[in-house]
Amino acid sequence: MACIYSSSVSSISTKLNFPSLSNHKPKFVCSLGGAVAEPKAVNATEPLLLNAARGKEVERPPVWLMRQAGRYMKAVSREYSYQQLCEKHPSFRERSENVDLVVEISLQPWKVFKPDGVILFSDILTPLTGMNIPFDIVKGKGPIIFDPISSAADVEKVIEFTPDESVPYVGEALTILRKEVNNEAAVLGFVGAPFTLASYCVEGGSSKHFSKIKRLAFSEPKVLHALLQKFATSMAKYIQYQADKGAQAVQIFDSWATELSPVDFEEFSLPYLKQIVDTVKHTHPNLPLILYASGSGGLIERLPLTGVDVVSLDWTVDMAEGRRRLGPDVAVQGNVDPGVLFGSKDFITERINDTVRKAGKGKHILNLGHGIVVGTPEENVAHFFEVAKGLRY
Repeated sequence: MACIYSSSVSSISTKLNFPSLSNHKPKFVCSLGGAVAEPKAVNATEPLLLNAARGKEVERPPVWLMRQAGRYMKAVSREYSYQQLCEKHPSFRERSENVDLVVEISLQPWKVFKPDGVILFSDILTPLTGMNIPFDIVKGKGPIIFDPISSAADVEKVIEFTPDESVPYVGEALTILRKEVNNEAAVLGFVGAPFTLASYCVEGGSSKHFSKIKRLAFSEPKVLHALLQKFATSMAKYIQYQADKGAQAVQIFDSWATELSPVDFEEFSLPYLKQIVDTVKHTHPNLPLILYASGSGGLIERLPLTGVDVVSLDWTVDMAEGRRRLGPDVAVQGNVDPGVLFGSKDFITERINDTVRKAGKGKHILNLGHGIVVGTPEENVAHFFEVAKGLRY
């Protein structure tokens, strides 16, 4: 068969040969047409993304994009665009801790593009206040931890996170999103991984060299392990809470774990990720868990050891190579370069096809290798979704 890209103007046929996890090379058919924002009939079956994450047979790779709700979006119908909401509510924490705003922002890309995943608008640092770690997110500066952690005494002040008391708005928003999306897509929650959260708290915010967290790791490892354990226990509870309130899959962001060497990853990140997964799977065995760590090329073989269902790759890893290195037991997500969305529509189509072909049939969630970049043309995001949703295995 051929991969057919068609519109009212032209029809192009391109043959795509899939590298698969076995010797079988499935055929591929894709089509494009119609407006992505048109509503679909309510689907009472499991959302496509969940089936793909669980390795079930699907007609095409599901698609959603990290940071699909954000500053690149124009006005949504007559409602506020994200940019307008930012002007009216300039504090990121206000936008991410107000139920009505969280729901509205989370649903904006759903209303326009109908992705297969609708992710909660929030931040990985949201639980910190509930753990006695004051912080803010300042425009132009990013996260600011007011009292960085540097000693055992500081770690002792960190309390265990109780989601229903500290972040009830997250649960309320997820429950509303689940009703609004109505199983036409998967509602996604997310949390930060222990090492990444610890990095922010020890460094006092973002960092270039991670010298403070590494100094703590290599000079006082017991102190860091105590902090990591508190985050592991708390994030497991947070995932369980999100699932109970409506999240159908949860992504774990370990953004800074790739600053560690493989041997240090095995000490300061891997055991805590595995602990989280084991704890969650004990109570929620069917909840798909996705792990994303940017720049993970040197750690790929270690990521499935966490027990997650899906590993999300960034664009610096060739998808075929990443799939081979991950092995057949884990699904893969990604991994188109976000910069591709600044290219022509033909170029975007070409890169989508290349990524999907290399990922092989099934157990693939199409996504970017990182979040949508500010300034990305919205029409190119629309084209990405249109092409992706027209694909057929």
